[in-house]
Amino acid sequence: MKISTKVEFGIIALADIAINSADGSIVSAAEISHRQNISQKYLEQILVTLKQAGFIKGIKGSRGGYKLAKDSGSITFFDILNALDNNILSNDLDIEEDSGLRSSVNNCIWEELSSRMSTFTKSMTLEQFIDIHKNGLPKQEPMYYI
Repeated sequence: MKISTKVEFGIIALADIAINSADGSIVSAAEISHRQNISQKYLEQILVTLKQAGFIKGIKGSRGGYKLAKDSGSITFFDILNALDNNILSNDLDIEEDSGLRSSVNNCIWEELSSRMSTFTKSMTLEQFIDIHKNGLPKQEPMYYI
């Protein structure tokens, strides 16, 4: 799967804003750009999209910047992905319908994969992502084979 840098940097920017504005601070595009090694000009274009989608608020002034517009626990990856690139979770497939193998591939694989991605992204919030970033992935119990 190919994910655009716009989507990847948008997720990174949202997480950076959430982490660094948790104490009420305002986060500037220059700070995000420096911390995350993202071109500031490109980042500002992405921030406009995130602002239009209602994820962040812009604060004007010499000490201006951004903060989350809503709680990170209410921002799902489904919403983020659709705001940044609505083709990722699209159900539109360019497979011609017929009764042969193409139809089976469409029904058995692509529709199921799309459904699982949709379910996962609707359940994963920005807050959960930040927790995973801070604490690492949950440890799984070792599997013993006999």
